[in-house]
Amino acid sequence: MSSRPEDERPRVGYLGPAGTFSEEALLDGAAVGAVEPVALSSIYDTVVALRAGEISWAIVPIENSLEGSINVTLDLLAGEEGGLEIVGETLLRVRHSLIAAQAVALEEIDTVITHPQVPGQCTRFLRSELARATILPAASTAEAVRAVVTAGTRRQAAIGTPLAASIYGGTVIRAGVEDRDDNETRFVWLGRATFDGRRDPSAAPPLRTDAAGEWKTSLVFWGAGADRAGWLVRCLDEFARRNLNLTKIESRPRRERLGSYMFFADLAGRLEDSAVTEALAGVSSRCEELRVLGSYRATASPEAPDGSDAPARMSAA
Repeated sequence: MSSRPEDERPRVGYLGPAGTFSEEALLDGAAVGAVEPVALSSIYDTVVALRAGEISWAIVPIENSLEGSINVTLDLLAGEEGGLEIVGETLLRVRHSLIAAQAVALEEIDTVITHPQVPGQCTRFLRSELARATILPAASTAEAVRAVVTAGTRRQAAIGTPLAASIYGGTVIRAGVEDRDDNETRFVWLGRATFDGRRDPSAAPPLRTDAAGEWKTSLVFWGAGADRAGWLVRCLDEFARRNLNLTKIESRPRRERLGSYMFFADLAGRLEDSAVTEALAGVSSRCEELRVLGSYRATASPEAPDGSDAPARMSAA
């Protein structure tokens, strides 16, 4: 454990309450004892607290390998306020458990509460074992567990983490209800952007050094020319002809007129690489706006479970 006094540790915001997958990602990604976790009520509130300087960094889910991107996170990163940058990432294996206030039979359960991202990751179990149950949303999986335990009824259950069950006094009815063992959620660490887009390495969050991988750069861009044939291909060609690998690209509505989109992309390489700098300049010349969301160390995918007693990894909310 770190010898640093707790009141001197930097504060890191996450989607609370205690026991969420986001807290698990924070604890898994940070050096042991190096930060003070701060639970906040939503992803939006977490980002607002970071912008206001109430916390040093934030960790938020950005995509799941089965359900895709977390749209609220993408929209906040691309929002007009800006002022944030991605400074790191953490990948976690998704493990879900069905949790109730007490030991109950599955036939007794008519309502399942969980975060909206979760049912799509547990479709097989829900359809085969709880086909008659109504699925209700909660702000987080931990909040779902807390609500179910507080209500104390035999008819309700939550899908969440064993950690949340331990914290709030719930009973795990069925562990491992996710559809796939290789389901992962990617979290990004956010910091306040510096005026020139470059961060002092000494001011970086204290992440686990053993999880650091190759460099990755994330960006978002849109217009002008997006309504003309071949515009996106010409933008992407700026990366292809410099042999830069795009590991992700997707579009999101800009919430303006119908058909107006922004494009998020991740590429292998760091901002200081000349090929990356040249490619970004080329794309920028074709766009109304291009923003670098961060240049940071990628994280290697967690090892797949092998049936042993290795600790389970968690998910997004």
